Amino acid sequence: MRRYLFIVVFLLQVAFGTTLPQINSNDVEDILGKMMEAHVSCKSFTAPLIKRIVNQFLENLDPNKTYFLKEDITSWHDIPLSRAEELQGQVVEGDYQTFFAIHEQMIHAIKRRERLEAKLQALPLPENVSIEEFKEIAWVESEEELLDRLQRIKALQMHAASKLDISVRDKALQRIEKKRLSREEELSAKDERLVFSNILKACASSFDAHTAYFTPAEATQFMIQVQQRLFGIGVQLRDNLDGFTVVKVIEGGPASATSLMKDDRIIAIDEEPVVGMEILDAVALIRGEAGSSVMITVLREEEVHEIEITRGEVVIQEARIDSQVIPFGDGVIAKIGLHAFYQDPQNSSASDLFQEIAKIKEEHKIKGLILDLRTNAGGVLPQAVAVTGLFITKGIVVSIKDNNGRVEHLRDIDGRTAYDGPLVVLTSKASASAAEIVAQTLQDYGRALVVGDEHTYGKGSFQTFTLDASNEGKVNPKGEFKVTRGRYYTVSGKSPQLVGVKPDIVIPGLYTAMELGEMHAKYALETDSIEENFHDNLSDIPAMQREQISWLYRYNLQPRVTTYQRHLEALAKNSKARIEQNKHYQKFLSTLEADEFSSEEMQLYVESDPQLHEAIHVTQDLIVFLKG
Repeated sequence: MRRYLFIVVFLLQVAFGTTLPQINSNDVEDILGKMMEAHVSCKSFTAPLIKRIVNQFLENLDPNKTYFLKEDITSWHDIPLSRAEELQGQVVEGDYQTFFAIHEQMIHAIKRRERLEAKLQALPLPENVSIEEFKEIAWVESEEELLDRLQRIKALQMHAASKLDISVRDKALQRIEKKRLSREEELSAKDERLVFSNILKACASSFDAHTAYFTPAEATQFMIQVQQRLFGIGVQLRDNLDGFTVVKVIEGGPASATSLMKDDRIIAIDEEPVVGMEILDAVALIRGEAGSSVMITVLREEEVHEIEITRGEVVIQEARIDSQVIPFGDGVIAKIGLHAFYQDPQNSSASDLFQEIAKIKEEHKIKGLILDLRTNAGGVLPQAVAVTGLFITKGIVVSIKDNNGRVEHLRDIDGRTAYDGPLVVLTSKASASAAEIVAQTLQDYGRALVVGDEHTYGKGSFQTFTLDASNEGKVNPKGEFKVTRGRYYTVSGKSPQLVGVKPDIVIPGLYTAMELGEMHAKYALETDSIEENFHDNLSDIPAMQREQISWLYRYNLQPRVTTYQRHLEALAKNSKARIEQNKHYQKFLSTLEADEFSSEEMQLYVESDPQLHEAIHVTQDLIVFLKG
């Protein structure tokens, strides 16, 4: 399973590239100063931090250890603290010559790689190469060892490609080669903006696991991921070397109202040929101001078609929310998947969830509700409060402690709920950040039963992002950054940071065997706790305001209930028995343990979703127990 995750992440990184920011050394110094001022703990350059930054800079340049030899980087990799102190002084003064020297060494390594690639063409490929060989690798000692590593990587690629149709296989291998050559060309151009960008990336990621610097293109993509919306024509593309194939036309997007079809091959945009172009550059040509038009030239069954499309807002709705109903007794169990916490001028996760619940209520009697957060990696913090507020009356949802040690409580205050019946929250190791707030807060109040993987992701820190989403997504040409300002805590005073949310009942799923979560991240913050806040004394509110709102706020506060806890032992026992007796589920678990999914098996388990089915059984049991 882990290898599939790697492939997905790799493809995302390749797809969106890095348009260079307009920065110089003064900008680097300024941006780093702002990051440190805002960061929860990294307030100045120290020798240990400098050592970490230099190591990270090397790792970012050569993540797969296929360029540098060990001797190339002896002066920089894992340097002693005394040497780090020297570099510390340079960096504090805005002197980045060390990083330029490393970059120059990378250019020499690229030339060596070119020679080795030429040799590689004539060599036979080894057999029985395992991906496990590349889990924790070091830089090699000699050119011979480097050549052997390249052989083994190529053997892995060829083995994977051999499973594909021959025409697809050849294109896949060409694409790999194209991406390598493109990156080497960019690195060899000796553009100082690239070095400065990589310095900022190395520094940011060395502060902690979630602080990051974004090039302008990456910042734009980050906002799209957060909001699941953009201005363009509404298509998903695949780079096929001879153009860009339309993988999907997004329903409701501008392209869906035209003759553009799935499998059309885009060969020009506004009469500019795109064959051989980087996908990021092609996407930039397609995107534009709402209401403007773009001419797309496509090849369909060897016939050329020109299609004019008016750009507009594209909301990737299926990446936001979905629902289904499962008949049960004289009503239904509603399963609602919330895949992100988003907010834009028209929509938000809380309003969409409210409407989805209301719609199901109009058509059915809801006996129980499953809120599926398994693929929800977080998003906008206030939306975590608003979503939680749909299931509680009033009260503290999350507390945040910032870089100055100040604690602020975020509350739901409207006193109304969208649904107050039996509630199950389904989580996985991929449930993170805002998803963990919702799951743990509802668990803290006893309002929901949490089921799923043995823990969630464990991201209990919050970040601020310099790009203002309300400013029409205008990106600073110098780039943007997000920085970890502090940790968050649910009403119990616990932070999911590092440890995640523990379910009431463990139900294994697709992510169960993955090494996924904050505990596996570099430079993760430690977990922490504060006092519980079930009895909210409004201590963070100024005294005069506190007196004015106290009497109204305290009416109808969400109580801490134990209704589900009295049935927990029986629920867990029933669930365990069902899983043990289910042959399909047991085969699924053994395949997970062996980590040997074929793509067909993985698709089968995704479609059958035994984890969800067991969550439905648990919900059914809960409904029966509560009724009895």
